Parts: sequence; C-alpha cells; structure tokens
Amino acid sequence: MVVELDDAALGAVEIARLDGAVDADLVADAQLGQRGGGPDGVQQVLTGVDGAGEGVEAVVEGTVGDLVDIAAGSDPNVRVQHESPLAYAPRVAVPAPAHPRDRPIAVFDSGVGGLTVLHELLVRLPAESFVYLADTARFPYGERGQEELERFSLEIGEELLRHRAKLLVVACNSAAAAALPALQARMMQTTLGVDVIGVVRPGGVHAVAATRNGRVGVLATPATVASGAYPGAVAAADPHVVVTQVACPELAPLIEDGFPYDERVVETVRSYVAPLRAAGVDTVVLGCTHYPLVRPMLQRMLGPDVTIIASGAPLARQVSHVLGARGLATERTGEGDYSFLCTGEPEPFRALGTRFLQMPLGAVEAVKLEPRVGERDGPRLRAVPVR
Repeated sequence: MVVELDDAALGAVEIARLDGAVDADLVADAQLGQRGGGPDGVQQVLTGVDGAGEGVEAVVEGTVGDLVDIAAGSDPNVRVQHESPLAYAPRVAVPAPAHPRDRPIAVFDSGVGGLTVLHELLVRLPAESFVYLADTARFPYGERGQEELERFSLEIGEELLRHRAKLLVVACNSAAAAALPALQARMMQTTLGVDVIGVVRPGGVHAVAATRNGRVGVLATPATVASGAYPGAVAAADPHVVVTQVACPELAPLIEDGFPYDERVVETVRSYVAPLRAAGVDTVVLGCTHYPLVRPMLQRMLGPDVTIIASGAPLARQVSHVLGARGLATERTGEGDYSFLCTGEPEPFRALGTRFLQMPLGAVEAVKLEPRVGERDGPRLRAVPVR
C-alpha cells in the first residue's frame, strides 16, 4: 500500500487521504542527518515524524535538497532516501513551541516597505514574536503579473510555515491583491489552519470611515491598481464612495534606493499627487507599504485637510482581533522576539531596514526560496510500510 505525499519540499507535508481514513499533516520539526551516501546516492535519515503511522519508509527520487525539514513528533522509524549524486546540506529545522500561541506571527513583503507594517505590529502587540521575510531578490513586485505574484507568495508562505507561523500577514499590497485567496486556501490546509491577513481590506475600510465627501484616492503600484483590489474593498464597505486610483511605478524603487531624497523624488511624488488633487479627494490610501516613508511630503502636497491612510495601524488591530478570536494570543508577559529573513543580500536590507522599522534589526538570515512541488521536476515522496 502506497500513500502519495504532496509538497515534499515544504515545511508541511500532507498525507493524501487513504481509503477515507487518513488525513493528517506531518509538521516539520525533524532532525535531518546524513547516513551513508557516495557518488551514486545520498541517504538522509529523518527522525521523529508524527502521523505517518508505525514503520514508514519515505523514498525521494529527485534532486538532493528538494526534501527539507519534514518533521516532527514521536516516530523514529522513518527513513528518507534521495537517489541523486548531488551533495546535500541539511537546513536546520525550527523547534516547535509547546503551544501554537507561542509561535511567531509571520510577515512578508517584497522589500523593506513591509517593515512599516511590522513597526505597527511590534508597537500594538509587544509580547508577540515575529518573523519577517523580505523577497529583495525579486523586488520590485509592482509591475509583475498576477500569476507570477501568486507563485512568489505561495513560495514565501511555505518558507514561513517552516518557521512555525501561527498567522501570516501579507504586508505587500501587490502580493495581497494578487495572491490572498490562493494563500488563504493553502494555509487552511495545514494542521493549525493558519489565517492570512492582507493590507488591502483594512486600508479600504479605514478610508471609508475617514472620508467626509465620499471621494477617496489611492496611490499604489501598477499591479495593485490593475487588480482593482482597493476599489473592491471600498465598494464592499460603501458602494457610494468614489475611488480615484493613481499608479506610481517609480515611487517604491526610489524609496528603496534609500536616503536622502532629492528633487527627482519630490517631482515624482508631485506628479502622482496631481490627479488626486484634481479629483477633490479628502482621503488618500497609501496602497504600498513603502509610501509611509514619504508621508510628510505627500501631506504637504495634498494639503492639511486631506487624511492619509496607511494600512499598518488598521491591520495591526485586525491581527489583534484574529489572535483573540482564535485563542492564539501569546500569554507571554515580556517582549517577544523578532527576526528577519532576506532572499537577497542581507546587509543592504539591514542597513536600510533600520530606518523603516525605526528599531534595530540585528542579524538577517539569507534564505533561498524553493519552487513549489508540481511547478518543476521535483521529487516524488512515497510512504510505504516497512516490512
């Protein structure tokens, strides 16, 4: 009898339903070590897999390193074998906290912009722990297509599952607009059922509450504008509010380039503000998490009577509500930890990120995201009874 295991390269591996009786997760916490090996193959030993039953042998045929961090529990009778001549450096599994409420909240963005959201989360939820992933190797997201953004987001989601996230915050408007439904579906397949919260809806709802004349402006990336996510969020709260969107293709890259701002930045911002002034909006949503860094400049150009909405604060309130409703709020009394992952060079991210977060970043771990199984010639993982 063979049980096909899906998503072998991920931090969570589901057991396919077998005769209507098996539907469990193998959640990573495994200690991965090498045994044997040579030019014709490398054999990996996986200890402590829970939920697979007694005496299970897992065989992977494919690239060595495709199977990482499968994971954890009580059954030591599992052997994982990669049939490949390639060398393998096992990744360190993240220890599982004793209770899901002690797991971190995961946050991701294409770069440093999402740190403005993390800042609000750290202030509102100081006892919680956080892990933040910046996909700087593929920045910017703003002019990418929906399918590509969905794929990137799912890859990031899998990496953050490996870090035992209890809740996932999409702190990138472009990713939230393109991939939120797909991410929510994937995260609900895990044992814990991880909720996913994006920055778009909280910002849209807050704008509806703030507007006095029923005219709301949105400054966002081309991808977010094309998605129609903000007009949809606003219409869901109040269909009578008129939304004027302005795509700002140059603004996030200019902000990511760092400080100080020169006249080029000022003129770029002024050109994006002009259509909003012409539309007579009294409320403007910053539809990219980079934009709060130029908020003083925007306020000066829009005028003092225009309310500027950044999604960080309303999103942090929603995260607090979700944790309470799910019984996942930490019982820790002191300050939680926060850590950082980066797909590009860690040092530039750390140097610029400190200004966005307004707190020290400390060490930044470089990570390489793995394509999801099924999107490439990946491994096949089978679980069979050991005879």
